[in-house]
Formats: sequence, C-alpha cells, structure tokens
Amino acid sequence: MRIVGLTGGIASGKSTVSNHFKAHGVPVVDADIVARDVLKKGTGGWKKVVAAFGEEILQGDGEVDRPKLGRIVFSDPAKRQLLNRLLAPYISSGIFQEILKLWLKGHKVIVLDIPLLFEAKMDKWTKPIVVVWVDPETQLQRLMARDRTNEEDARNRINAQMPLDLKRSKADIVIDNTGSLEDLNEQFQKVLFQVTRPLTWTEFALSRQGALLALFSITIGVLAFRKASL
Repeated sequence: MRIVGLTGGIASGKSTVSNHFKAHGVPVVDADIVARDVLKKGTGGWKKVVAAFGEEILQGDGEVDRPKLGRIVFSDPAKRQLLNRLLAPYISSGIFQEILKLWLKGHKVIVLDIPLLFEAKMDKWTKPIVVVWVDPETQLQRLMARDRTNEEDARNRINAQMPLDLKRSKADIVIDNTGSLEDLNEQFQKVLFQVTRPLTWTEFALSRQGALLALFSITIGVLAFRKASL
C-alpha cells in the first residue's frame, strides 16, 4: 500500500487538489472531515473541548460553534495548542480507521489529506509527500476573498500554521498553485502519474493483496512441510 501525504496551507488550493484525486478514482482520507466528526455533540472529543473552553462555544443545538472556536484558538497560540492536544488522539484514531477500511477494500494507493501533516508527525507514515504551495501575498489575498475577512484575521490564521516555504522544503513533490486553474490541472496530471505508478515490492507487501499472497505462501509452505514430515 502507498499512503500519499497531501498538505499545504489555508487558501493554498489543497482542497482543489484533493478533489482532483477523488475525481480520478484515488481514495482520499480527509483529516478535516475526521476532525469534524470527532467534535460532534456527545463524542469524546466534544466533551473534552467543552470542558476546556466552556459552554459559550456551543450553538443553541449543543453543537460546537466552529467559527467561534476558530476565532478563539487562532488568536491565542496556547489555546490552539490545547485544542490540538485534546483532539489529536481522536483524530489519529479516526484517520487510522478510515485507512483500515480502504485497506480492507483492497485499495493500493490512498491519499492522506491533512493540513497538519508535519506538525502531527504523520509525515513519517506517508511517501511521497505532496505540498500545494503559493506565495504569501497570493495566499493572503485568496483567503481574504474566500472568507470575506479582514487582513488582520487572515494573517492570524496564516501565521497560526507552519510556513508554506518550510513545508515546501520537506516535500517530495511541490505543486505551485500561484497560477491559473489550467496550470494547476497540468501539474496535477504529472503528480497523478507519479503517485499511481506501480507499487514497490515493499509497498505491495503492505497491501491487502500482498498480505493475502504472503498468507497463501505460508499456508502452502506449512502444508508442504507437513506432507514431507509424514
């Protein structure tokens, strides 16, 4: 099995690239979706966060007011670290469960779409690592236009993340998304070819097919040994 790490920064275009993978039949485990699920009312993550931040972060229906919680943690590094620490075990478990489901279905290539790939130390489980990069000014302008927010709030959200230049230095593959959608699509086709190339023997051994082949080989070996022993 090949687990491809996909990351970037806010308003970098990572979600667009993620959707391209899905459109081409490559399954994607989206950490943001997992994070939303672990914060639903009544879950363990929900209880931890409400206990730490108080009921004022809740909506009328008891669900977490995510924009309100976001404003709190993006303006305070200590609270952001606290939130990440509280939810990290639940998110990691959720991601593992999603990967396991896809493994059991026999998928050989899986994309792990996670904004905090490096921060959560999950990059060691992914190869290759794809980083969607844009220059800082483009990122700022796109975020302000997308969320209709002011420059200060936009900069706070950008500065709360690892700089894209640092992520780029850790990447195996970089997608430069400062250009047009046509430019992005052209780059994606090249990346798709790279990540869906035939598995190495090590990757194949980690796939469901590889595990079944190993089990079959072991079974044949045991039967042959028993027959020879009779």
